[in-house]
Amino acid sequence: MASMITINGVEVPAPKRGLELIVATNVNSGRNANGEMIGQKVGRDINKMNDLEWPYLDAETWSKILKQFSSFFAVVKMPDMVNGGFRTIKMYPGDRSAKPMWIDTGNGEHGGTSGDRHVLYYTDCKVNIIDCGIIGD
Repeated sequence: MASMITINGVEVPAPKRGLELIVATNVNSGRNANGEMIGQKVGRDINKMNDLEWPYLDAETWSKILKQFSSFFAVVKMPDMVNGGFRTIKMYPGDRSAKPMWIDTGNGEHGGTSGDRHVLYYTDCKVNIIDCGIIGD
């Protein structure tokens, strides 16, 4: 089965339920003294993937996802709820967080190598990804 989301062409695991797709419309103004809408749409609608979360990932997979944002911007293929199918747009990450689950003790336990101490698995891996809003991307 193909991945629902790719970041810089890298397929990421399917996120847990609860992924929120947001489409925001920017306007250049608000309302006049009579409360009438006088603003106009500016540019195109902006997309956001909110609550993109994986309950449990091995450290290698989480690192691979995070490294896609090493230059801050990334090309993301995501579901397009407005037009159906998928769209590819330039996006940037919000905060990224996770909780260490299994740590290699340095003696080769839990699949690690002797002498190394590092996290092997993470829980509650989260990131929000926001549209850059550049027209023509």
